[in-house]
Amino acid sequence: MLQKLRVRMGREEGFTLVELLVVMLILGLLAAIAIPSFFNQRDKAKDASAKEAVRTAQTSIETYATDNDGSYAAATPAALQTIEPTLNDVGTRLHVTAAAATYTVTVDSTNTPNTFSISRNAGGQTDLTCTAAASDGCPSGGTWD
Repeated sequence: MLQKLRVRMGREEGFTLVELLVVMLILGLLAAIAIPSFFNQRDKAKDASAKEAVRTAQTSIETYATDNDGSYAAATPAALQTIEPTLNDVGTRLHVTAAAATYTVTVDSTNTPNTFSISRNAGGQTDLTCTAAASDGCPSGGTWD
């Protein structure tokens, strides 16, 4: 057995420089494709988190109106955060503009250019808009579901 080991160690076998370069080239191409895709998915996840927060804020402001005789007036981010403590995670990225029968709740995404909003008009219709159309989690029309 010791003899077989000596014979095996005596042979000079291995990979050629060309083979190693080809493998490195293939790995480099795979990395060039995968890394931008990873960052794009990360930005979409940040936008999804902002959408979730603005939906939660919408539920909170509707609860606020229920507690205040149907009026949205005087609703503030702090009031919504009291109703729904998970909005504390959003912090200063939550913005509220409210009148008696209308409101707009907005959350800035940590993916810098995007801001997601839900607006309610006096007729009760809601509009869901975003600022950076055709990027990451904001569709090309500037409205989202």
